[in-house]
Amino acid sequence: MVHHHRYNLLKKGGDEEAGTLLFLYYRRRRPNLLSVLFLSLLSCTFILVPHLFSASSSLSHLCSFGVQNEGFVGNIDVNAPLCSSIPNGRICCDRSHFRSDICFMKGDVRTHSPSSSVLLYSSKSNNGFISYVSSMIDDGEQEERDELQHEKIKPYTRKWEPSIMDTIDELDLISKRANLGVHHSCDVIHNVPAVIFSTGGYTGNLYHEFNDGIMPLYITSQHFNKKVVFFILDYRNWWVIKYGDIISHLSDHPVIDFIGDNRTHCFTEAIIGLRIHDELTVDSSLMRSNESIVDFRNLLDRAYWPRIRGLIQEEEQETVDKKMSINPTSGSVFDYQARKPKLVILSRNGSRAIMNENSLVKTSEEMGFQVQVLRPERTTELAKIYRSLNSSDVMIGVHGAAMTHFLFMKPGSVFIQVIPLGTEWPAETYYGEPARKLGLKYIGYKIKSRESSLFDEYDKDDPVLRNPSSFTKKGWEYTKKIYLEDQTVRLELRRFGKRLARAYYCITGIHPQSSLE
Repeated sequence: MVHHHRYNLLKKGGDEEAGTLLFLYYRRRRPNLLSVLFLSLLSCTFILVPHLFSASSSLSHLCSFGVQNEGFVGNIDVNAPLCSSIPNGRICCDRSHFRSDICFMKGDVRTHSPSSSVLLYSSKSNNGFISYVSSMIDDGEQEERDELQHEKIKPYTRKWEPSIMDTIDELDLISKRANLGVHHSCDVIHNVPAVIFSTGGYTGNLYHEFNDGIMPLYITSQHFNKKVVFFILDYRNWWVIKYGDIISHLSDHPVIDFIGDNRTHCFTEAIIGLRIHDELTVDSSLMRSNESIVDFRNLLDRAYWPRIRGLIQEEEQETVDKKMSINPTSGSVFDYQARKPKLVILSRNGSRAIMNENSLVKTSEEMGFQVQVLRPERTTELAKIYRSLNSSDVMIGVHGAAMTHFLFMKPGSVFIQVIPLGTEWPAETYYGEPARKLGLKYIGYKIKSRESSLFDEYDKDDPVLRNPSSFTKKGWEYTKKIYLEDQTVRLELRRFGKRLARAYYCITGIHPQSSLE
């Protein structure tokens, strides 16, 4: 309500500025009675005349108590987010979401990186009367009056985490009156809007890079159809390289380091901050054209396909040549291999690793899968990972940030997430539910205590094993220390085999060649 109130006050524009300027003039000059009467008359005329010419509109407002006036409210989208439409010369900030703030500036917008500021110059009040009164106020008070609005924002989507937000650079958004005769130069003039956001915080973790950055960037900017330029706070060159394929499909323009580029960039519109919907999710009901997570996945497809098309074609041709050379007079070997569904195991080292991974590979192959073990590193090119998972039918992995790669799978594929002790809630919230929204066939495999390495470290009746929620509810640090950092998994393959058999049937419609039970 505070921000709505501030916005409504600004909306009155020149009317209130005239009265305030008169007050400042009286306070400094002590004019004679005749001057006071003259200026008061002019002020009243300035304020009342616009309302006289819009009498019908004013009367309709007076009659709108308790009844919606169709002429006034009917054209407003009641479902539209705050600040969805603002006039020139205004700053509007939507701080209603618990995950992020987002501000909009429209008009003469200019960056000023030395002061970590974005400036908006408004010339609305430079009419003859206000300019005349302004000229009679001393420089100190005039400079103070030139600032019309001042907002602060940290453009990162973890607003609800003070500890991480303390690490994010803050921007000052300032609306100023553009004084006559003062020239504000532009070093770079852009004919497209700007979107300004931070790549600080948890950047470096794949889940957060997509959830807190890439997907909100898509949500916020995709409607510009690439006619937008991105400015980054907490700029990281490796991030720009890593996600360059995606960024190039959201913007036709090079990314700009907000602090590192000292030039004054000028726009007619800027968005500071990003909108976020939910965990790894695009909520179609909140999008202008009902885009969903499937549309985001299609964007990934367009982004990575040019990079991997040639590699896939070469690999497929080599495979065909090899198989045909085995028995060139018979297609039986080739046909059988072609029907084998592809299963990718996302392998981990250290915490939450599958200790009997080799046995899992053997079991999966015996069941009829073509198995690939993928061990992505921090520096592994995303296009290569996309290439593997885009062609897969099933993905298996233990809960962790690497499960974000489910976004690379085709709808209709099977995603099996191994859920260690104490990770049931984040596994479902961060990956299980979003995977279903993408159209994947999601299977969550909750391990038994005897499948956890913690079984050898604690007594069988210890709450760590019998009641993990009693620890996880104490906070993230307990979950991280006990269940994420100190736990590995040894799958009971007879039990896990049921999930493999289910996945095989989902993909092929055929019961697997062999079953462990």
